[in-house]
Amino acid sequence: MDTVFRSDAFAGRTVLVTGGTSGIGRAIAGAFAALGAAVTAAGRLPPDVGNEEPGPHAGVTVVEVDVTSGEAVGELVDGHASLDVLVNCAGVIRRREEYAMDVFEQVVDVNLYGTMRCCSAARGKLAVAQGCVVNVASMLSSFGSAHAPAYGASKAAVAQLTKSLAVAWAPQVRVNAVAPGWVRTPLSAPAERDPETNRRIIERTPFGRWAVPGEVCGAVLFLASAAAAFVTGAVVPVDGGYSVS
Repeated sequence: MDTVFRSDAFAGRTVLVTGGTSGIGRAIAGAFAALGAAVTAAGRLPPDVGNEEPGPHAGVTVVEVDVTSGEAVGELVDGHASLDVLVNCAGVIRRREEYAMDVFEQVVDVNLYGTMRCCSAARGKLAVAQGCVVNVASMLSSFGSAHAPAYGASKAAVAQLTKSLAVAWAPQVRVNAVAPGWVRTPLSAPAERDPETNRRIIERTPFGRWAVPGEVCGAVLFLASAAAAFVTGAVVPVDGGYSVS
């Protein structure tokens, strides 16, 4: 990812990225590492992910964690002597299945409760470091999705949680979020593969294309940087104009 940040912008900082083993989270973890941070990417471990993997995860410690487990999240945070930045990117979507209550509950457990578990576990270390949280919401935080009611509801709640924690934890901990639009990831692959859905997305997006994961990183890096020292409670759209078109 091309960046305007200094190569040592996050040197000496410790960053934890949940959902950091694939998609947007993976790109975010790599972006912080490229700018000097000590990064842990926590999430499910696909077969090709390991500590020695080249590319975006070079220099990133990769660990497995289940964000639906408070015990696992607590152990993950406790394993860090200090923590400057927490990025909550762990998320799931189950299109056309989420009207079943068990599926609805699973999605909310990961996307919303998982975010809160991680925030709560990390609060003490972040407060000591005068650090920050960057949550990953979604453009669906602000409008509906007929095929993903649990995902939309949980991401809207993440946006509201971001604002509430920003007020509650100021001034020790800043809490912000990004709201990505249509980004080319394994999670969104079914929509991109469907010709009609893909056409509608591209036609509505003013930029006329899908984003790639690295294009979300700039907003996250900004919100985690000293340049955003007086920014808290913000939910920043990164959607190519989709939400305003």
